[in-house]
Amino acid sequence: MNKNQIQEFAKRISGTQIGPANERVKAIVDRILLDLFVLIDEMDVTPEEFWSACSYVTELGKSNEVGLLVPGLGVEHFLDLRQDEKERAAGMDGGTPRTIEGPLYVAGAPVCQGEARLDDDTDDGEILFMDGRVLDTRGNPVAGAQVEVWHANSRGNYSYFDQSQSAFNLRRTIVTDAEGRYRFRSIMPSGYSCPPNGPTQKLLTLLGRHGHRPAHIHFFVSAPGYRTLTTQINIKDDPYVHDDFAFATRDGLIPEVEHHTDPTALHDMGVNRPFATITFDFVLPSALDGVLNTLPERPRATAA
Repeated sequence: MNKNQIQEFAKRISGTQIGPANERVKAIVDRILLDLFVLIDEMDVTPEEFWSACSYVTELGKSNEVGLLVPGLGVEHFLDLRQDEKERAAGMDGGTPRTIEGPLYVAGAPVCQGEARLDDDTDDGEILFMDGRVLDTRGNPVAGAQVEVWHANSRGNYSYFDQSQSAFNLRRTIVTDAEGRYRFRSIMPSGYSCPPNGPTQKLLTLLGRHGHRPAHIHFFVSAPGYRTLTTQINIKDDPYVHDDFAFATRDGLIPEVEHHTDPTALHDMGVNRPFATITFDFVLPSALDGVLNTLPERPRATAA
């Protein structure tokens, strides 16, 4: 089609309003429609292809996999990159790198002071002890910061979404002590993969891509007067640590992991099988006016 024809038709649709519109929503929808019309024309999308795409979107919603596909297509990481640039432009320097939240957070995890046991002692995976501090960009401890942590079990499954696990298994909020320290005992997580028969993996297969994530641990870290951090660490030796289908791996988020098998070390930690240790400090920039300093609004699960 002639490009002027496409633009005139898009303008006709845009001009059909009969009352006040939300100008922000209208501007975005108008742009999406114009870009869609241009794409259909330039790529010669057939009616069969178009309606197949509509059926796919319906299937994606029914399967509750929108939150899985968005990071899988790199969109969630792109939003992080844009926020990084906004902060640099505003003069917000330093801090632990942010990375994607993903779709598996659940609000309301138990709150613990200083330290916590995350697992319910039903998983025979490798024991993990993790500790560190929350600091400001000058290296000062941030006392009373909240470190929300959640991760998968040794089979790659998350509590709440996996009904076989106890409530809030591998989920806690830890409040840092006077020196900004947090610590927890858990089990080493495994990475997970997209459901093999789900719509996300269906599209990834058509794109010639896998749907695997490396083992990782999620965090929200927050304190009054500081920018809230959404991040995760990846387990260093995982084969997908630099090949994450969700594009979440970033420099500075792959800490060293030490594995311990010495009987004396096991005795000192009060455990009866090998364990691993990770130390990782979170650095929070001070909040700035005009910059998003809290978690963005989005749908999140809440346990009853």
